[in-house]
Amino acid sequence: MRINTVLSAVLLLITISCNSQKQQADLILSNGKVYTVDKEFSKAEAIAIRDQRIIAVGSSEEILKEFSASEVRDLEGAYVYPGWIDAHCHFLGYGLNLSAVDVAGTTSVEEIIVMLKEYQKINPGPWITGRGWDQNDWEVKEFPNKAMLDKHFPDTPILLRRIDGHAGWANSAALKIAGVTADSKVDGGTVMLSDGEPNGILIDNAIGLVGRKTPADTQEELTHALLQAQTNCFKVGLTSVQDAGLPKRAVELIDSMNKEGSLKIRINAWLSPSEENFTHFVEKGVYQSDHLSVNTIKLFTDGALGSRGARMIEPYSDDPHNHGLFVTPLEELEKLCKRAYAFDYAVATHCIGDAANRETLKIYARILEGPNDRRWRIEHAQIIHPDDFHYFGDYDIVPSVQTTHATSDMYWAGDRVGTERLKGAYAYKQLMEENGWIPNGSDFPVEQINPLFGFYAATIRKDQSGYPADGFQMENAISREDALRAMTIWAAKSGKEEHLKGSIEVGKLADLVVTTTDLMRAPDDALFGIKVKSTYSGGELVYEAGLE
Repeated sequence: MRINTVLSAVLLLITISCNSQKQQADLILSNGKVYTVDKEFSKAEAIAIRDQRIIAVGSSEEILKEFSASEVRDLEGAYVYPGWIDAHCHFLGYGLNLSAVDVAGTTSVEEIIVMLKEYQKINPGPWITGRGWDQNDWEVKEFPNKAMLDKHFPDTPILLRRIDGHAGWANSAALKIAGVTADSKVDGGTVMLSDGEPNGILIDNAIGLVGRKTPADTQEELTHALLQAQTNCFKVGLTSVQDAGLPKRAVELIDSMNKEGSLKIRINAWLSPSEENFTHFVEKGVYQSDHLSVNTIKLFTDGALGSRGARMIEPYSDDPHNHGLFVTPLEELEKLCKRAYAFDYAVATHCIGDAANRETLKIYARILEGPNDRRWRIEHAQIIHPDDFHYFGDYDIVPSVQTTHATSDMYWAGDRVGTERLKGAYAYKQLMEENGWIPNGSDFPVEQINPLFGFYAATIRKDQSGYPADGFQMENAISREDALRAMTIWAAKSGKEEHLKGSIEVGKLADLVVTTTDLMRAPDDALFGIKVKSTYSGGELVYEAGLE
């Protein structure tokens, strides 16, 4: 009996001695298949995490031998990736839209009318606002008009933004409140007329004529929107987003919610180019914390292809008298770029049409002068003239793309621009080859929030029904490895944040996504159906399937 007691004591001392030699972690994830997305695209099995950061990556045997932790989780062979990053979205706008009328995916005006009536029963407010209609999805592919709304809503003002946000559909009540008449003019926008009167369709900057009259969001509504958007992002594996164009009020709210701990998602907040933002943020230099980056100004050169507001060198193939719009005068655009440059801010400029891309690239080239590490970006880079691709490589300009735009637009884009111009559209591989890397986002709520839809579109270039059978312009598909980089390390790099996140490496934030299916090897038609098992932000479990 005494011998057994002595032996137990000796074993206990040995155990304590061994444990005391181990490094302490807060969490160990073991027995997984880890895609680190480091420079070698290497793989591992286990990760040790302490104080929200990765402190070791290696085999399960190595990590469990060298580290102890209060919590050790067996991944049971699941696949682990760096937290996914959306390199261009409208995070706050998406959250606000969750409380408005979502008419995305509708196939007729009649369907929208029914949705508006149902919404009004539940939300009997002074206005009805919403987003998501796309006339290209309707049998009659023409813009709607105010009469269709007036018949059912003669007294309630309505403003519904098109899916891309570059056209608005208003009824007479809304136009009256805003004072919109046939004589209303706005730079960079168009009030469309029928029989000499506004017909309810407002293009680009003209949307603001009515939009400014809609009720302002309260602080409570903004807070709720941010939290709802965060919940949905974590569910699909997004641990970071780049929110494209925010006012001072929103950025300050995000910062305060980060600091008090309710908003855990990491946000690179691009500033809208207001004087208030320049004075309060830009002129004081870039701002960087673990959760919030403020280092970029969001600008617009033109509108969207779907509403024929994208600025083209030659007229639209299906509208021969229309070149589209410059929504910002080029002289003003250049002044804003120079002002951002002076304070080491990046510029991210929306460019869809080939003329918009050309003129913006020329402005960038004049200011950047040559190779640089400013990370200035062209957002969408959607239609590029063959003569203009070189600007991206010559001046280290980042082509920031949203690959689902290709598979959303492929049905009608050729009608807008014709066969020849389409060759330089959605040219993701060609753009990637200019600098050797490319970030991918979704532009949600323009597109769906799930980053795997973009992964699928980038690599397979089909819609979810498998159309077209051979893929859309497959010469510009990218590999699965590069598609993963585009939503992790390259997305982080586009926001000057690759030192913080984007790969599973020692010293970086422990933002992780876990799936039970391997993105690198799953059948093509299974990619968009893969579900996230769990999501970690700084080593904290922020989403687990089945526990919502």
